[in-house]
This record gives sequence, structure tokens and C-alpha cells, in this order.
Amino acid sequence: MNALILAAGYATRLYPLTLNKAKPLLKVGGKPIIEWLFDNLASVPALRTVYIVTNDKFASDFQNWADAYQDRPAFADRQSGSDLRRGRHRGMQIKIINDGSKSDDDKLGAIGDINLVLTRENLTDDDLLVIAGDNLFQQPLTEFVNAAKYSQATVAVHDVGDLQAMKKYGTVTIDKNGVITNFEEKPDKPKSTLAAVALYYYTREVLPLFTTYLAAGNNPDQPGLFLQWLYTRKPINTFEIKGRWLDIGSKETLESADKTFAKL
Repeated sequence: MNALILAAGYATRLYPLTLNKAKPLLKVGGKPIIEWLFDNLASVPALRTVYIVTNDKFASDFQNWADAYQDRPAFADRQSGSDLRRGRHRGMQIKIINDGSKSDDDKLGAIGDINLVLTRENLTDDDLLVIAGDNLFQQPLTEFVNAAKYSQATVAVHDVGDLQAMKKYGTVTIDKNGVITNFEEKPDKPKSTLAAVALYYYTREVLPLFTTYLAAGNNPDQPGLFLQWLYTRKPINTFEIKGRWLDIGSKETLESADKTFAKL
């Protein structure tokens, strides 16, 4: 299994904080958002390579972060003391993918970026864990992976508990087995308080459908739009996130995350 972290956005809503720094590299609780994600991923078994897809503006910043992270003794210990720089270790590797975009105007969109990495790195022969680089989870990601690996596709969900707030999320309804019966991205009239979280597990059977989706001229931007298209074609399981979930989309949520994770 591989993992892909989506980090190619420009986070214009957080300007000027993100004018010269990618959102996942902003610090919460004393370290970058993306570092919390990687520390969580460390316990996921059979994880081969974690790809970070970003834009041309911030690719070198992510590479510098990845080099420093891989040089940490704790990371080296997990890799059994192998040569990290040359990728000879058997554990988790980190690879930065530059999607070539230079501004918010020419970005590929999240679905476009997923398909780019799948095709450029030839990843359709293995399962893929996809995570938005601005999401934080207190719950171990291992629990999600262990539940998801028995399905063709699984998305994490979280009960927001507020219908009005659901207008900014992908809204999910499910059957008694937790399979999606309806999905709508940012609906005007939400049908439930169950929000789809940008945490996905796709098997090798499903991954080629990203190319099919884009070839049909569908919107390449929000990752939830692929789910909205997919659930009528394939069964999509859900896994409810019980712990704290933070989607860093504003200065307020960034401040909330900083206070929450500073205590950990």
C-alpha cells in the first residue's frame, strides 16, 4: 500500500499566512501540520511510499522538510538504520511530486493531482490511502486502514451534528452496513449531519476510474466530487471518525488546532 498527501493548493483564504508558505507546513502545536500526519502514518503497517503532491511554488519547501524529517533519529530507527537518501530501506519512503502549477489559476485540482501521481508513478497496481494535507486526526490512522482494507473503497466520515454547517462539507447518508446511499458535495439542503472527511482508501480495482472520471470531462477540483460520481458505480464503505478531526480551512480553525495539539 502507498499513501498520497494532497498539498498542491494555495490556501488563499489564509493569506498572508500562506502567501509564502504552504498550508501543511504551517505549525500547530509546535510542529508543521504535515508532520502530525506523518507521525500518525508511522504506525500504519505495510506502508511503502508516501507521496506528497504539491505545486511548483512550494515543491522545494516540502523537499527540505522531507529531508529534515527523514534525518531524524526516530525516523531512522523505524527504517532499521538503512540508507534513507538512496531509498534502499524497506520501510516508509517519502517522495515529493511537483504538479507544475504556479498559481491558483492554473492548478490541476485535487482529483487532477491524484490522477497525475497515479499515472506518473504507475501506482495502480497497489492500494492507495489518500489524505488532504490540511486535515488532522487524533484517532490513529491504523484503525481506518484496518477497517478499509476489506472494501473496494472507503471514506472516513464524521458526525458534525449541525445541518447548517453541513453546507460546507460533502454530506453522506448510509445504510445499516455503513455503505453510502447518497453523497452530495456542499449541498444547499443537507440530508444528514454526516460529513465526508478527506481521508480515503482506494483499492487497485478502483484507481483506474480516476482516469475514466477525468476523461468524461468531470470537475477535477474537490476530491469529494469523485466520490459523488463513484458511489453510483461502486459500493463505498464508511468509517466513522470518533476522535477529534480538524480541517484547517481558516485562521479560526488553525488557532483551534494549535491549542488542541499543543496539549498532546
